[in-house]
Amino acid sequence: MKTFNKSIIAALVLGTTAMGAQANSWENESKDAWIDGKAETVLLMNTNLNNFDINTDVKNGKVVLTGKVNSELDKELAEELVLSLDGVSDVDNSLTVVKSMDTKDRSNDMMDDDDNDLTDAKITTVITTRFLFDSEVGGTDIDVDTDNGVVTLNGSVESEAEKQLAVKIAKNAEDVRDVVDKLAIVAE
Repeated sequence: MKTFNKSIIAALVLGTTAMGAQANSWENESKDAWIDGKAETVLLMNTNLNNFDINTDVKNGKVVLTGKVNSELDKELAEELVLSLDGVSDVDNSLTVVKSMDTKDRSNDMMDDDDNDLTDAKITTVITTRFLFDSEVGGTDIDVDTDNGVVTLNGSVESEAEKQLAVKIAKNAEDVRDVVDKLAIVAE
């Protein structure tokens, strides 16, 4: 009888351990699927990127980007957007830059102007996305404008802390040279 009881206890311990491992595996897979959905959505919502040429795969919070983009700036933008999402631990940016014939034929001056415009658009998009995904900042109440790397924040926030956080998020975005704070504190 003692051997039978020990066998039952051993089976129960092994069974619950296996069930715990299965539950943990399922939880990680569902979290990765959730991150994958958020990554696809943030890329789809960005008007500067062609989301249909970008693929995302997630494993343990690490996002792998594959596919084609038109410029190095688009490649950086996609990575920055995905990296700003909650739950993303790392991004492996394997996107391939494919330049169209139109891009190769343009003059350097036009490319410099276009690069500045694209950089400004990237900065605006990254900051706006970070505001929208940050629960402490009312992203829909803040307008972000960028000109030659100088970000201007207009709109309203509910507190000094929210205002400081919004400015800090903007200053921490890549390629930002300065931030002009025109946010008004409006208590509700």
